[in-house]
Amino acid sequence: MKAVVIEQYGGKDQLHEKEITSPSPGQNQVVLESYATSVNPIDWKLREGYLKEMLPFNFPITLGWDIAGVIKEVGEGVENFKPGDRVFARPATTANGTYAEEVIVDEHLLAHIPQNIPYEEAASVPLVGLTAWQCLVDFADIQKDEKVLIHAGAGGVGSFAIQLAKYKGAYVATTASGKNEEYLKSLGADLVINYREKDFEKELEEYDIVLDTLGGEIEEKSFSVLRGGGRLVSIVGMPDEEKAKEKGVRSGHVWLEPNGRELKEIASLLEEGSIKATIGHRFPFSEEGIQEAHALSESHHAKGKIVILFDK
Repeated sequence: MKAVVIEQYGGKDQLHEKEITSPSPGQNQVVLESYATSVNPIDWKLREGYLKEMLPFNFPITLGWDIAGVIKEVGEGVENFKPGDRVFARPATTANGTYAEEVIVDEHLLAHIPQNIPYEEAASVPLVGLTAWQCLVDFADIQKDEKVLIHAGAGGVGSFAIQLAKYKGAYVATTASGKNEEYLKSLGADLVINYREKDFEKELEEYDIVLDTLGGEIEEKSFSVLRGGGRLVSIVGMPDEEKAKEKGVRSGHVWLEPNGRELKEIASLLEEGSIKATIGHRFPFSEEGIQEAHALSESHHAKGKIVILFDK
């Protein structure tokens, strides 16, 4: 089967198409025939070598950690899925990722794709959806009528988090460039702050939750908009614990944990239309297509998710 792999760390030109052996399922695993995957920042950060100490994989590495497709084969012990099922997942973080025509996924990480959701939309959801869920629901315990600030709302995690926060009944502010204001309001944002023209820390106060997707100075300034007892959750790194203590807020870093049970809950929200997939860009599954997708992701100018489509 075809896969796009890296044989060493470096730029996007390290992504090469290669013939590799088709996988066989182990205990409680399935083999998926891939219909769509997506590109996330973790992909190119690992490709560049930024995560090699945290994720010390051996080469060759197949990147990619979102998948939607059809079950081709099930391993021993699989009880809730069968060949032919339409499923999606955020697979375990291994060196055998989803830039491949066939992918191994553990049964407990799978969820059925709702019948009204196409593969490309399903593939855009798992990583960003689970990240937003684990930040806002698991860590921050978001409640109705709370005020939430979501940084970089036009990005993959941000666009999903806005919708999830609105579904939970929160008032949502977000930071973005002015060109994305209409798009973000269509997702449910109540207030869009153009970061090129205004300083969010001067515009907001007494917020309950901040979801930080940027880190650095933005994360530091985010403390100032929180009320005492508020929550600051980051997907970039651990916020300053001393500053959190001084301000009287709860802060933390969320590193996504693949979770099939939570993905099933997200699938229900997609099915009923409470949350919609936000695809901004589509590329074909090929060496060149994935290289172009990486370049776009690295530019930080992608709007919504970047999806890779397999030729079906």
